[in-house]
Amino acid sequence: MDRTEKREFVATLAAVFASTSMVVVTRNDGLTVADVTQLRIRMRAAGATFKVAKNRLATLALDGTRFDGIAPLLKGPIALAWAADPVAVAKVAIEFARTNEKLVVLGGALGAQTLNADGIKALAELPSLDVLRAQLVGLISTPATRIAGVLQAPAGQLARVFGAYAKKDEAIAEAA
Repeated sequence: MDRTEKREFVATLAAVFASTSMVVVTRNDGLTVADVTQLRIRMRAAGATFKVAKNRLATLALDGTRFDGIAPLLKGPIALAWAADPVAVAKVAIEFARTNEKLVVLGGALGAQTLNADGIKALAELPSLDVLRAQLVGLISTPATRIAGVLQAPAGQLARVFGAYAKKDEAIAEAA
């Protein structure tokens, strides 16, 4: 990389750090090209990005951002993963690390909060953002459905009572 490429890389990474909500730091010592390609495919499918980064350039890009707490993790062969959905990037990284011992999750950051590897694992166990939204909508709509059912039940009962009286009156009128 020449100087202009390095500047562009730092500027691109700084823009990523300014716009994303989650960064995961991994050690990728000994991963083959096929392994990295497979990991990138999984990350892309989850809406995340996986990028091998030079430590010095990544540290320069981190300077002054809310993710500067992960700077101590940038030692050795590292790669960064990020996404707008924090759970998705953590899930993919943890799942891939379980199947490939050469990828080690070192930690990361969720906003200004720095997380260790256990924090990333805990985050990976949460449901995804879409699942959480669906659960929230389900929780909100369930009471409304129950309230509508309760409110409709007395009206239905009243209609049945009125119908019974009407039939009773008709039966009395026909008998007379």
